[in-house]
Amino acid sequence: MALHSFTRPSDFLDAAREMAGTGRPTLARLLAEEAADRTPDPDTAARILAEFPGRTLKQED
Repeated sequence: MALHSFTRPSDFLDAAREMAGTGRPTLARLLAEEAADRTPDPDTAARILAEFPGRTLKQED
């Protein structure tokens, strides 16, 4: 099993796509939300979330 380093938004986005492709939409959405949060451009962040539709799954503090 390969270990992944998650340091860039693209790392989270790649993982989200992988999870979506293997039938794990909830995990894909969470990873996409993290990618969007780490993306400085709001338009790009919105496009990321649009690729993985659904309501937010993050818990508020």
